[in-house]
Amino acid sequence: MLKLLLFIFLFPIILNGQTNPDWNTFNTLNYSILYPSHWQSDTSDEKHSIVLFYSPLESPTDQFEENVNILFQDLSATNLNLKTFAELSESQIKTMVTNSNILESKQLTNGKKPYHKIIYIGDFGIFHLKYEQYYFVDIERAYVLTFTCEQDKYETFKAVGERILDSFKMK
Repeated sequence: MLKLLLFIFLFPIILNGQTNPDWNTFNTLNYSILYPSHWQSDTSDEKHSIVLFYSPLESPTDQFEENVNILFQDLSATNLNLKTFAELSESQIKTMVTNSNILESKQLTNGKKPYHKIIYIGDFGIFHLKYEQYYFVDIERAYVLTFTCEQDKYETFKAVGERILDSFKMK
């Protein structure tokens, strides 16, 4: 099973606290997020502040698990704000992701909290992937949420991927 973790930054939108019996809540001291109950969660790399939620394989020939990961970056030694963080992230995407193409990049606001949304495509080994990321920058920390999917399955998984991203709530 391939679990793709791309260490490029992202953070989220906030949903109005909706819950569903078919969804689990993942809680920490700093945030909560919802994910489908048939998806797996993986916190085995918590030392790098990474949490991964991934879909089951669709068939015996399926080789990629669509996923959402959460990455935190310590910004205390930097002077990055949301705009400069997004610019740096775009630059890293262009240089680090094979055959990358940024499709959308814009700053939005959810309630009072600004965030940056970026959608791009790129290759990872044999996989042609599509990424949707949300970046939030707090005083000393960036939160990066990334929904990763095979390009040809993006429309199939878009609703669930965005619902996961949108459910992220900082405490």
